[in-house]
Amino acid sequence: MFGKKVLSFVDFDDQKYQLISDENNTGVASGTPWQKGPIPLDYAITGLGPIFVRIAKFDYFKEVLEKIYEFKEISQEAAFHLFEVGEGGNGGQVIVEDSPNLHQAQQGFGTVHHVAFRVEDSAALQEWIERYDMFRLPSSGYVDRHFFESLYARVAPQILFELATDGPGFMGDEPYETLGEMLSLPPFLEPKRAQIEKLVRPIDTVRSTNEFIKE
Repeated sequence: MFGKKVLSFVDFDDQKYQLISDENNTGVASGTPWQKGPIPLDYAITGLGPIFVRIAKFDYFKEVLEKIYEFKEISQEAAFHLFEVGEGGNGGQVIVEDSPNLHQAQQGFGTVHHVAFRVEDSAALQEWIERYDMFRLPSSGYVDRHFFESLYARVAPQILFELATDGPGFMGDEPYETLGEMLSLPPFLEPKRAQIEKLVRPIDTVRSTNEFIKE
């Protein structure tokens, strides 16, 4: 698709995924894969993108992407349209499928709740709040997520976009070496930790003391 090698698959909830090759990718640089994981580094995941959206009212959504978010349509293959913003590349692209007979989605297993785009800081987020107001796009307004700051907007039926700041980040209460090995909660939920932990399905997230043999 659009000159990219793509491997599509679904999980046990029928959630759809795609692995997209960064081979010959330009634009936004790929991230750094998990160095000590079981996957050989040549095949490891290095980031998220492009975002894939299936939409019934394509013309409206195209206008939103181009006028509000300043994306540019750079290619089309049948019903699939490739939009790009900023530096472009897999990390700066959205693939939109024009699907006029699409039934309205319902939130549940096998669906994506929202997609997020990064912005630098609070000042950048405030500029987007003002931009949404200028285009009269209803939004959540400023939201403090403790680990980052956010702004949400329903840009089309059942399509929710989030803009999120880079900081403060997830390492304010735990070091990188053990990051993600325990349930991290914002301060207002800490008093309910015991109750929440009883409801969360146990997942083995310990990696700091494990040694993985690459497959």
